[in-house]
Amino acid sequence: MPEQETVVIAMSGGVDSSATAALMVKKGYNCVGMTMRLWKGEEAEQSSCSNQSCCGAESVEDARLVARALDIPYYAINFKEEFWNEVVVKFAQEYFAGRTPSPCILCNEKLKFDTLYNKAREIGASKVCTGHYARIEFDQNRGRYLLLRGKYRKKDQSYFLFSMTQEQLSKTLFPVGEFTKEDIRDMAEDAGLVTAKKPESQDICFIPDGDYAAFLERHFPEETKKAKATVKHVNGETLGENKGTYSVTVGQRKGLGIAFGEPLYVTGIDAEKKEILVGSREDATKPECIIEGVNWIAVDPQVGDEFRVSARIRSRGPESPATVTALEEGKARVVFDTPAHAVTPGQACVFYQDEIVFGGGWIK
Repeated sequence: MPEQETVVIAMSGGVDSSATAALMVKKGYNCVGMTMRLWKGEEAEQSSCSNQSCCGAESVEDARLVARALDIPYYAINFKEEFWNEVVVKFAQEYFAGRTPSPCILCNEKLKFDTLYNKAREIGASKVCTGHYARIEFDQNRGRYLLLRGKYRKKDQSYFLFSMTQEQLSKTLFPVGEFTKEDIRDMAEDAGLVTAKKPESQDICFIPDGDYAAFLERHFPEETKKAKATVKHVNGETLGENKGTYSVTVGQRKGLGIAFGEPLYVTGIDAEKKEILVGSREDATKPECIIEGVNWIAVDPQVGDEFRVSARIRSRGPESPATVTALEEGKARVVFDTPAHAVTPGQACVFYQDEIVFGGGWIK
């Protein structure tokens, strides 16, 4: 019975996780609120944006007030070291390797559904609940847990959850996945929670101004100094210099500092050679890609198995019809029906079948 089950609510101090707590209390679960205190640099400490992010001091206080209003135990857990090592450092390493990382996916994978769950287990909790707009169902025929899109497509966050394992899915609840954002705000307001009208948090909580290149220069100065790059056209012509391979991403058009007779797009980044390749939009468009670290959620395929899917290669990008083929060593080939622009190494390629997150991996 729910009243006998203890669950941990991952409380960021935002309205979604607050409504999650209220929903679970209403359902009769024994709820414990936990906030992950994450590392943030001086820029986040000093920015007004930090109060809207999941690691701001005000957000911790808001989470505490929500827990008090719902009369549930609450703990703020220090995960700063884990966040620095598992998210921030890997974020930097990816950029210095010429790739474009997705830190929010890493935070979910390494902290929310790993480190936080371990904390939950220590206090006897069986599951972790978060405010993600997604759904989890167990399919009896497949014998597998399925990850589904949130019913409210405008806020669907399933893309950021593709790496969840069967074990993690079995121990996680997404209560708000059944509702719209307006529903969630109404619930929070009806419950008298201070977060009911709180604005949306930003994507990368530790870079409040969105300038990731400047962030890397401040916190990893030695690495950025070594990354000065030559800009070359795909035809072999040298066009100039750039401050670093870390400062651009595949598909980028503006901010290259290069004058040319036609629009130029970044088509590739070679961190070892310290070269940034540029060309036309057509040059930055690819018919297929290889992904690695593939997590198959809906099936457990054999090498060579093919599936028709709808693929998304960036969190805010459109989905494209494609065929995905399972390869050896945890890889897969994704062939797009229509060539895709800016297939960016380091980003996640997540593929769907209707409502189901079929799987996903990292673009090589």
